[in-house]
Amino acid sequence: MGYSNFLFLKEELSLIAVMVILLVYDIFGSKKSLNYFHPVACVLFLAHTLLNLFPSEASEAFGGMIINTPMGDIVKTILNVGTLIVLLQARNWLHSEAVLIRRGEFYFILFSTLLGMYFMISSGNFLMFFIGLEMASIPTAVLAAYDKYKHDTAEAGAKYILSAAFASGLSLYGISLIYGTTGTLYFADLPAHIDGSTLQIMAFAFFAVGLFFKISLVPFHLWTADVYQGAPTTVTAYLSVISKGAGAFVLMTILYKVFGNLIDEWRTICYALIVLTITVANLFAIRQQNLKRFLAYSSISQAGYILLGVISGNELGMTSLVYYILVYMISNLAIFGVIGIIEHRTGKITINDYNGLYKTNPRLSFVMMLALFSLAGIPPFAGFFSKFFIFAAAAQEGFYVLVLIACLNTIISLYYYLLVVKAMFINKNDTPIETVHSDAYTRISLVACTIGVIALGLISAIYEQLGTFSFGI
Repeated sequence: MGYSNFLFLKEELSLIAVMVILLVYDIFGSKKSLNYFHPVACVLFLAHTLLNLFPSEASEAFGGMIINTPMGDIVKTILNVGTLIVLLQARNWLHSEAVLIRRGEFYFILFSTLLGMYFMISSGNFLMFFIGLEMASIPTAVLAAYDKYKHDTAEAGAKYILSAAFASGLSLYGISLIYGTTGTLYFADLPAHIDGSTLQIMAFAFFAVGLFFKISLVPFHLWTADVYQGAPTTVTAYLSVISKGAGAFVLMTILYKVFGNLIDEWRTICYALIVLTITVANLFAIRQQNLKRFLAYSSISQAGYILLGVISGNELGMTSLVYYILVYMISNLAIFGVIGIIEHRTGKITINDYNGLYKTNPRLSFVMMLALFSLAGIPPFAGFFSKFFIFAAAAQEGFYVLVLIACLNTIISLYYYLLVVKAMFINKNDTPIETVHSDAYTRISLVACTIGVIALGLISAIYEQLGTFSFGI
């Protein structure tokens, strides 16, 4: 093994370079120069994103521990774009008095979680996968508790780390059983040893349950709403899209590459989880008043839709899953951007607080309305096409009843998404939220998200380009 192996880790090395530069800057920079820390961090991460914008050819490194695929590189780029938007939206919060003194730590921890997701996506071995999983999970618990003087935030951090530890323990136990029954942890070698024995099915169940916790599938979702509500809004936005997108892609890859011989067993499990996740999450979302809890159940429901791409298992399913992650990320970050602005300026976070918002903040109301329409799947916005393609992928494999149930649940979701739109544009309020002004960074992020919600639905070339990199499973 030579040093040339490291050349295949261009995304990872590029991100580590950004982390090291920011760490040195934070430690040795003068007090005056640190005033420019946020724009420097954004520029460096933008350079990292552009440097790795285009996917490279499939390659292996470190004896098959790392496997890079073009679609994996695309998912990393999508995560980079989402993280950059989160950074832009975090500016006001990072400059608040409670966070400013520890501002540099935030970037290092955030990028550490992203680096862990890179390793998960590129893993070709369960050991590498688990290392990536823990690199992504443990720093995320720190982010959830970043506003350490707030009770809700401390509770969110505690609940996340306990849930993450429990989920990781289950996954690790499943991995140990996989190794015990097969004698290898390499994805490429495992299918030949998976024969469907009782112990292997149990190993798969333990491993999968750990990932189901991470993605927040019902009934493994109970931590999600409390963590989303208690964590800082910027961190909640990151949790809702970046970690969920990485987890869903890795789940699909491992299920088909490693457990392809158990397809009948895990498709049955996924079938039940999709029905439970979409239905339960939609019913609970209707009851929420706190917007962050509302979006928590919305994200749980969206995870159920994403799982439709997993259960299909064809090239259309892989393309649709990645496209769905992209559309969901852009739409959700637009909503969290608006919520973050209003919460930072006014402290208001409930749906009733948004009554009459259009009268005082028409632009923010418009951005949020478009994003909600996209999540609900209303044409011609991107969310409609993401749902259409993922439904088509499942129908192509004969899951017609499942697609029908998902369509019926889409009608339910349309109702509760429109409740927020109704509050902003129709409901009357004698004391509406005052006019709020956002900083330039947040405005750039909201403009980018708005363009994305519209463009991703109207420009078919984006979906077609994703399809060229999809691998058959």
